[in-house]
Amino acid sequence: MRRQIREKLIERGLFGAASTSIIIVLLIVLFMVLEGCSAINFNFLFGYEWNPSHEKFGIVTIVISTFYIGLGALAISICIGIPSAIFLSEYAHETIRNIIKSSVEMLVGIPSIVLGFFGLIVLIPLIRENIGGRGESILAGWIILSIMTLPHIISLSEDAMRAVPNSFREGSVALGATKWQTVIKLILPNAKSGVLASIILGMSSAIGETMAVLMVIGNPNIPWIPNSILDQVRVMTSTIVIEISYAVWGSPHQQSLFAIGVVLFIFVAIMTSIARIVVKGEIRRKW
Repeated sequence: MRRQIREKLIERGLFGAASTSIIIVLLIVLFMVLEGCSAINFNFLFGYEWNPSHEKFGIVTIVISTFYIGLGALAISICIGIPSAIFLSEYAHETIRNIIKSSVEMLVGIPSIVLGFFGLIVLIPLIRENIGGRGESILAGWIILSIMTLPHIISLSEDAMRAVPNSFREGSVALGATKWQTVIKLILPNAKSGVLASIILGMSSAIGETMAVLMVIGNPNIPWIPNSILDQVRVMTSTIVIEISYAVWGSPHQQSLFAIGVVLFIFVAIMTSIARIVVKGEIRRKW
């Protein structure tokens, strides 16, 4: 009897601990929705001008700039991350793999403010002196964000490739395929769910990043749609951080900033859900 009671208490305690994260997320979402839902209207979602001094709160230019920064950083990360994952999974000696994998995973532990400071001190002057512009630009944001998303893409993609059974590799080699042919025709197709999930999660991470982006993209007073990678831009996260300090509580300005948070949360939730659907769909197809 005592044993059953103890088991029940442990079970309920574990359930309560697991439910805590859900409750916290729901409370945060509820707070954002209550504070920002009144500002979400047609002009907010489809307006091109963000000018709080004139009571204009259109987020189209900010959203476009956000995805411009995120997609560019993701493209750089894919070009570096997927080949790196292939090397670690299929070509690297175990010792070299452990060293590189550990170094890559250490990037996750570097605070974003440190990477932003590196971009501010090193990267921006480098761009300004060798390429042009003011240095604070989309290009600087791409480079810093690509560094931050690389660990996600490399680690998840490499894990997905190593999860492919060795019997597949052995069978391919036995049929006369080269190492590279095995990777392209066999390993990548069977690991595509994990690779796609890593790309989607990398994109959501890039879109939601704040401090590193804030320090290197310039943040013009009036957001605009960029014409060059050397232009300064304003993204959703930096807009919230910059303006929340002087927005009057309860004003349309403050409510619009919370509404941006709601929109950003929806974007990230959608991309995370897509990643989960891709992975689950691939698992069901295989089994």
